[in-house]
Amino acid sequence: MRKIIAGFLLAGGLAVEAATEGKDALELNVEDLLNVEVTSVSKKAQALNDAAAAIFVISNEDIKRSGATSIPEALRMAPGLDVARIDGNKWAVSARGFNARFANKLLVLIDGRNTYSRLFSGTYWENQDVMMEDVERIEVIRGPGATLWGANAVNGVINVITKHSSKTQGGLVAAGGGTEEQGFGAFRYGAALGENTTGRVFVKGFKRDQNTDARGNGAGDDWDRVQGGFRIDSRLTLADDFKLQGDLYHSHLNQTLLVPSVVPPYGDLGRDKAEAYGGNVLGRWQHTFSTQSDLSLQLFYDYYRRNESWMSEGRDTLDLDFEHRLNVFDKHELIWGLGYQLTADRLGSSVIFNMSPAHRKNQLYSAFVQDEMELIDQTLWFTLGCKFEHNDFTGFEGQPTARLMWAPDLNHRFWAAMSRAVRTPSRGEANMRLTTTVAPPTAPFFVPVDLTLQGNRNQLSEDVLAYEIGYRTTMIKSLSVDVTAFYNDYAHLRDAVQGTPYFDPLRGVVVQPLLFSNNIKAKTYGVELAMVWQMLDWWRWDANYSVLKTELPSAATAVIGVSPQQRVNLRSAINVIPELDFDVWFRYVDTNASATSGGDRYIRDYVTMDARLAWRPAAGLEVSLVGQNLLTSSHLEYVQENLVVPTLIDRGMYGKISWSF
Repeated sequence: MRKIIAGFLLAGGLAVEAATEGKDALELNVEDLLNVEVTSVSKKAQALNDAAAAIFVISNEDIKRSGATSIPEALRMAPGLDVARIDGNKWAVSARGFNARFANKLLVLIDGRNTYSRLFSGTYWENQDVMMEDVERIEVIRGPGATLWGANAVNGVINVITKHSSKTQGGLVAAGGGTEEQGFGAFRYGAALGENTTGRVFVKGFKRDQNTDARGNGAGDDWDRVQGGFRIDSRLTLADDFKLQGDLYHSHLNQTLLVPSVVPPYGDLGRDKAEAYGGNVLGRWQHTFSTQSDLSLQLFYDYYRRNESWMSEGRDTLDLDFEHRLNVFDKHELIWGLGYQLTADRLGSSVIFNMSPAHRKNQLYSAFVQDEMELIDQTLWFTLGCKFEHNDFTGFEGQPTARLMWAPDLNHRFWAAMSRAVRTPSRGEANMRLTTTVAPPTAPFFVPVDLTLQGNRNQLSEDVLAYEIGYRTTMIKSLSVDVTAFYNDYAHLRDAVQGTPYFDPLRGVVVQPLLFSNNIKAKTYGVELAMVWQMLDWWRWDANYSVLKTELPSAATAVIGVSPQQRVNLRSAINVIPELDFDVWFRYVDTNASATSGGDRYIRDYVTMDARLAWRPAAGLEVSLVGQNLLTSSHLEYVQENLVVPTLIDRGMYGKISWSF
């Protein structure tokens, strides 16, 4: 009996997991693609077609054939995601709108490890890297995921899942270089450590060139990074499995900053070499009682340090999660869990930035329960669940969900969902002071005016009521279609209101405070369509289209960010002969308002194309040539909110050789 247990109230999306173990992408028919295993939806393994969620799976084969060299680049394949490259080492990534450098409504996991930064309620994408050859799949889920994953899984969840170490035995060497990807290399080796234990170690590094700024000069955003890690998987008993893994990294992130100043010209433009380093270790134990019951316990520790000219940050996170799944009265599948997280930070200040207090610890307690009821055998399911959390900023939060799913036959899935999710305040919103701009002297003050964002210790949680419907079908054997419609009603979104100005005699300026508040209401609605067409045995097309409408006050653009209305993805994968791959990837992104002060700047729409040609002359050996952003010499994708000069993303080409042994 196929159980449909879904962890989120999400809009339906098409998952195009392109590989089952041991098979090439084009060896799978459309029905195979929808039976790929996923785990992020209900915190258990299930067929993608049985997941009542807007889930899109990016497989290892998809990543390889796209030529993507980072997680954000690979995420461009998913419908409903807004991925914009800010410069050579920064990205803005969000789901269903409100994109920004510090987008705060998307939860990102790597093998279940939460990468969420409590400083700004978002993800440092430049800190999140893995050996791309070891990624088994990336599960991209759009819509609220708060019932299972908690606060801040407001508009979506991304879970990067790496391969079991038993699937990476032997050695792998990869190296290459080109115009933008100047040089990169990776080495991984896996071996058996015992009768029921396997492991692997890896090391990787790269050097990326700078892009071009809006004036045609070098943007000074070149980037280098080195990272290493390990993973061990062990079958302790027939019922017990244990996983231990960890990573260490160090990187230099060059950038050009426009730092506000109280003396003419009231802003200093200069180059800055930021440094980021950190590491993590994660352990997970799972015990299986039967096919209908299991429990797991996960503990991870993560730390990172970041040093820039205008601020420094150190953060340590300890996270503990317990989950239990069981069947009750045959028709009910219950999952419940408990969680605890402790974070401690230390912030360094500058003339324009200050955090008070400079050191703070925050705790998060959570519990969740969800019951999926089978109302009609193998046909109709109803799910109820709720997450209960207590945080140090707003206290208790409840995030309920309800979902109904109908499967009249194997080729059709209909579902509807309603949920509430919250985004809790960040450390910065509560305790920060940041000078965003210094205006030249004008009436009535006739001295410079310092526009300063100031934290609010009474900041509220942002919340959303989300309504979603979805339909998935494979009624034509060679064609799969998935369509989703959603409507989100947001309240208490963050904004900044003017406080009472005052004169600072030490600096000779009038300070105009901009106090964080929660006055913005917004609505978003849209449709996401995804298709897979197996045109021939050796030729497959993947396409998706997303349209997003956003209703919010125009002045709010500079505070919470926006996203383009339309996005189109079209990928062609060809294998005329087994030893040769040819892939082409077209993308269209609509015109978009920037998140700069005033929101009065627009990013033009653009069309771009990537292409990849790969040849396998011998077993285990592959040589490839990849071209990225081929249609223009450079284009603008995003303008960062504060401090950074706009950067154009340049065309690039690189070659790569990889050898498995």
